[in-house]
Amino acid sequence: MQIHVLFFGALKDIVGLAEDRLHVDAGSDVARLLEIYLRRFPALEPHHASLLFSRNREFVGREERLAEGDEIAFLPPVSGGSPEAAELSPQTRQERLVCRLTREPIQTQKLVHELQRGEDGAVVVFEGVVRNHSKGRATRFLEYEAYEPMALEKMIEICGELQRQYPVDRIGMVHRLGHLEIGEASVVIVVTSEHRKAAYEASREAIDRLKRIVPIWKKEYFADGAVWAEGEENRDGCDGQSLVPSTES
Repeated sequence: MQIHVLFFGALKDIVGLAEDRLHVDAGSDVARLLEIYLRRFPALEPHHASLLFSRNREFVGREERLAEGDEIAFLPPVSGGSPEAAELSPQTRQERLVCRLTREPIQTQKLVHELQRGEDGAVVVFEGVVRNHSKGRATRFLEYEAYEPMALEKMIEICGELQRQYPVDRIGMVHRLGHLEIGEASVVIVVTSEHRKAAYEASREAIDRLKRIVPIWKKEYFADGAVWAEGEENRDGCDGQSLVPSTES
């Protein structure tokens, strides 16, 4: 059976491929697929323990069985365009959710205006911005890439769950892709509600969940080279928790 395989972040650099098509035996699982690529690309071995996988845009374990036509993505730990890209971003649940990926600067006040209504007593805005240093090194700029269809699906999933969990009105989540300069916003989250407590709590939960499960990665550029940020690097440029996706949503 034929499998469509995708590589992201540092893994794409290691194997020299963004995608591949592979014939595997019936009954093969993700572990078998990994074994094949480890033989083809020994440089993957140091990343073996931390690799994540998705099957048809859902996170899966290595024991997951494969089927004809599956799309399997090899994902490094989650680190945390154009006007036409925004057109692809759905607004669902009667415009109570706005989730987008864009390669244009994020217009925070425009997003607030889009979401705020007369009945709202609170609007909480979180902006993650590009800082000028990382682990003692001066950062020149960042680049973000995403497994875009899956990233957008997960963003919508997060916002929908938060609306069910908290008494909030509307939630907006926009993430920038591509080249970002120092001081530019990489992610903006807007939550509106009747009362501030719910908006604060939902906003904090939104960025924490985004960092855990949305497949977006950043590459940091310094004067002497560039590295993919993984594991403990947060997408807003602050130190924080491990961003490895879990079964928790």
